[in-house]
Amino acid sequence: MRGVNKVIIVGNLGSDPEVKQFANGGSVTRIAVATSEQWNDKQTGERREQTEWHRISLFNKLGEIAAQYLRKGSQVYIEGSLRTSKYTDQNGVERYATEIRADQMQMLGTAGGVQGGIPNNNTAGTTYQNQPQGGYNQVGYNQGGNQAPNHFGGYPNQNNAQAAPQAGQNAGFGNNPFMNGNQAPQGANTGNNQPAQNPQQNPAMAMPKPGAVDDDIPF
Repeated sequence: MRGVNKVIIVGNLGSDPEVKQFANGGSVTRIAVATSEQWNDKQTGERREQTEWHRISLFNKLGEIAAQYLRKGSQVYIEGSLRTSKYTDQNGVERYATEIRADQMQMLGTAGGVQGGIPNNNTAGTTYQNQPQGGYNQVGYNQGGNQAPNHFGGYPNQNNAQAAPQAGQNAGFGNNPFMNGNQAPQGANTGNNQPAQNPQQNPAMAMPKPGAVDDDIPF
């Protein structure tokens, strides 16, 4: 049985994103996300809370969107995997650091008190993911239409998307959100008494192409 390295985080940013550019034209955006766990102390009955901080790296287009829209306090949903890197500190001692490498991101709401953190253009609730489109990884833009959402309204990568029909897809940003809206299926009744014509022959809904994970980039 193959191992699974998958992480899902829902939390708030503790600071604004930090962007680093590479000589090859790529970039990485790093964010620190806090998650909190609450429980009642069995002995005292008091409410307890513990906060865990997570270091997250988002590469190329996915990172550019995070840097543009996320701010301190923004709530975000992240899917990714754990990566451990080795580095040498100022004293010449080798150390290890573990962080989350994001494959998919969804902005869940605006940061409190921050204007312009996420614009009012239906950006909140939209899932972004790395998606190959011929160059280095670009972002998949999924609005969902009438699809049933998974994972807090997101649409994760589909491993079998290669076999799905390509009708209705647009180049660059996945499915056109206006193509997935409340369109009547072919063969549906358009009058009061007209019967449906062969509804079984409706074309299958196009699926987004699968996400891709960048190769490790040394820190």
